[in-house]
Amino acid sequence: MQDKAEDRIQFPYHSDATDAELAKRATQGDGAAFEVIMRRHNQLLFRTARGIVASDGEAEDVAQEAWMRAWRALSGFRAESKLSTWLVRIAVNEALGRLRRNSAQIIPLEAAMMSSDNDTQSALTEAPDHGPEQSVQRSQVRALIEARIDLLPEVFRSVFMLRAIEEMSVDEVAEVLDIPAVTVRTRYFRARAQLREGLAQEMDLAIGEAFSFAGARCDRIVSNVMARAQVEGLCGEE
Repeated sequence: MQDKAEDRIQFPYHSDATDAELAKRATQGDGAAFEVIMRRHNQLLFRTARGIVASDGEAEDVAQEAWMRAWRALSGFRAESKLSTWLVRIAVNEALGRLRRNSAQIIPLEAAMMSSDNDTQSALTEAPDHGPEQSVQRSQVRALIEARIDLLPEVFRSVFMLRAIEEMSVDEVAEVLDIPAVTVRTRYFRARAQLREGLAQEMDLAIGEAFSFAGARCDRIVSNVMARAQVEGLCGEE
């Protein structure tokens, strides 16, 4: 008997099922397949959103809406690029749209670098209210990193989250943010230089754990998206 890819994808799905295989099943109304996609890329979308909206609650809302938009448009996905890249672009557009709707100010890179405005310069250089002690625990350093990232202008923060925390390549970040690769490098350099001030070597120890994506948050996003998908008829009854 032939071991076709489609025959192998049954819930619970094999861990080696590709995104393309799962996407195909999801477009046919297979909610379990889409749930696997969500759990595989949930952290990526949350962190992408978090890097733009700078709020855990807002980032969850953005991630949920991005997943719904992705599911509705999944039949139009072409495997010419990675599914993860396609998903991140949806999350970025949703997050930026939310900022515009909320009349949030997005400071251009050049303006942020050259501005004499005290608030802008403070966002780049000031430490959070409660700095670490000399012998601070890694969890405290992680909290400090997150606070410093939140103080960065959005143009720095979104690049830093994708490059440093999600470890996307320069070209991938350039594609999802629709900016030149040289701009990605410049913004990442500026963000990292600012974050290194006062943190020194401890930053590298804790940065991988910044904005941890706890199981409860992942479950909450998945549950909400699946419930909405049921209402919209995107998947069959469980």
